[in-house]
Amino acid sequence: MKVVFDTNVFVSAFILPGSRGEEALLLAHRRKVLLYSSVPILTETARILRIKFDQPENDITAALKMISRAATVVRPSRRVVVLEDLPDNRILECAVAAQTDLVVTGDHHLLGLRAFEGIPIVRLADFLRMIPSE
Repeated sequence: MKVVFDTNVFVSAFILPGSRGEEALLLAHRRKVLLYSSVPILTETARILRIKFDQPENDITAALKMISRAATVVRPSRRVVVLEDLPDNRILECAVAAQTDLVVTGDHHLLGLRAFEGIPIVRLADFLRMIPSE
């Protein structure tokens, strides 16, 4: 299954040990799912970790390296403007560029779309229920 995680999934993974976000990221590390990301998603993740959570730069760098090892980083060629919050549009661009099966998010604006160009948008808890336990 090919997926793109919204920034909030990554932030949860790094800020809340043992969280559903961490569980999702570990699935990608174990290659149980194929994770896709983009430079704008990584940049937004770093910005939120820095500004909202006051994380040290070395921790932010480590987080971005961890994501990059788990994900294939794509370069979307098409700009999407569907939602008012520009970082949300970057998630959609990545999903379309990577032709993912799902967008995983906790963002109510993205969830409100339900799907974008045939790609379902689901909550993190719902995504985790889709993956068989080991």
